[in-house]
Amino acid sequence: MAELLEDLVRRLVDEPEAVRLEREEGDDIVLLRLFVAKDDIGKVIGKQGRIARALRQLARAADGRRRKRVVLEIVD
Repeated sequence: MAELLEDLVRRLVDEPEAVRLEREEGDDIVLLRLFVAKDDIGKVIGKQGRIARALRQLARAADGRRRKRVVLEIVD
């Protein structure tokens, strides 16, 4: 799942080498931190947050079998 998200985001941004995804897993939560270049934040969030919302839905759907809450945090 992490590789899929990372690959999708790399295709959206101008600086794909700056994209990094960190995963922290707790008892009932999976925290995904997506790091992108400062200039690419707007491209990852999208108009009215549509792209960010779609990425979060994709992360939840891909990791939904584990019955854990998935949180995607976008960091510059």
